[in-house]
Amino acid sequence: MMISTRGRYALRLMLDLANHQGSGYVSLKEISERQQISKKYLEQIIPVLNRLDLLMTVRGFQGGYRLSREPREYTLGEILRATEGSLAPVACLATEKNLCSRQADCATLPVWTKLDQIICDYLDSVTLQDLLDQQAERSNNSYVI
Repeated sequence: MMISTRGRYALRLMLDLANHQGSGYVSLKEISERQQISKKYLEQIIPVLNRLDLLMTVRGFQGGYRLSREPREYTLGEILRATEGSLAPVACLATEKNLCSRQADCATLPVWTKLDQIICDYLDSVTLQDLLDQQAERSNNSYVI
């Protein structure tokens, strides 16, 4: 499994919004400049997040985007699944039902199943708030971010 640019940028976008939660609605231009991601690319990610009600949107001059929930209520797994689809390490686990004709005899399936569970458990245990807290801690310890 490899997280695409789309998934990584979605996380950065959501983290930026979490970091500016108190600023009201944030424009894509501001996010684009802070995150050094093209506005055009962000415009492709926004509808996916919007469709799942992960964001609130206001159009117009004072418009922009903001999180629809608190940062602690978003897991990285939720955001990545929205943009990546399945996070499964192999194709046979990418759908709800494994349709592989070799599954009954597959010696490696238990390995992939366990890895899939570990990936999901970990990504579902980390929230945007966790990332904000880690970033603040690094800043307080004078690490370069």
